[in-house]
Amino acid sequence: MADEEEYDNNAAGEEEEEEEEVEEGVEEEEEPEYAEEDEYVGVGGSTEVKLFGKWSFDDIEVRDISLVDYIACKGDHAVFLPHTAGRYQMKRFRKASCPIVERLACCLMRKGRNAGKKMMACRIVQHTLEIIHLLTDQNPVQVVVDAIINSGPREDSTRVGGAGVVRRQAVDMSPFRRVNYALYLLATGAREASFRNLKTTAECLAEELINAARGSSNSYAIKKKDEIERVSKSNR
Repeated sequence: MADEEEYDNNAAGEEEEEEEEVEEGVEEEEEPEYAEEDEYVGVGGSTEVKLFGKWSFDDIEVRDISLVDYIACKGDHAVFLPHTAGRYQMKRFRKASCPIVERLACCLMRKGRNAGKKMMACRIVQHTLEIIHLLTDQNPVQVVVDAIINSGPREDSTRVGGAGVVRRQAVDMSPFRRVNYALYLLATGAREASFRNLKTTAECLAEELINAARGSSNSYAIKKKDEIERVSKSNR
């Protein structure tokens, strides 16, 4: 009988110890949960929008006052990826609110075989920005903006007259068309430079943008712009 009582006492003691250990384990597990929540609340603050998680839009400056409204790179137009899937073609002038880097990517989707391949265009733009940063040590978004400002013709010539009497008349180019034309010239220059060439499209586009941002005549876009302005000057 005495042996049975001792066995019962020992069993009861072991159960109490196990319960105490379980309670201690629960208490220990609960503590880090509160700590993690506190850490999460502390870390989760403001999130700065950076293109591809690298390039900030905060310090971007549009140096031409007439193009500020048409080069979308600040505020709501700052994006992580140049792929917003917006329907910018549905209404006139709506594409002015499309992020400028996305517009550059869209201009690369040309010549049939590249039509609709926006992921490829985004990848080319990403590689281009990396190359620009390595070569210039500047924010590549600023280089793109400067290239667009320098590449847009300010004057063009149009056909005036009819009934067989046609002459060309010089006209001022609107800011919106300047941006559109600059993007077209930059993309065309990069495409022609990379065609039948060992250089990739990203390398050619980076070179084109850097030369255009510097105003160098080595840029296809700058050469075309000067030619257009020269012809229109002779038709004033």
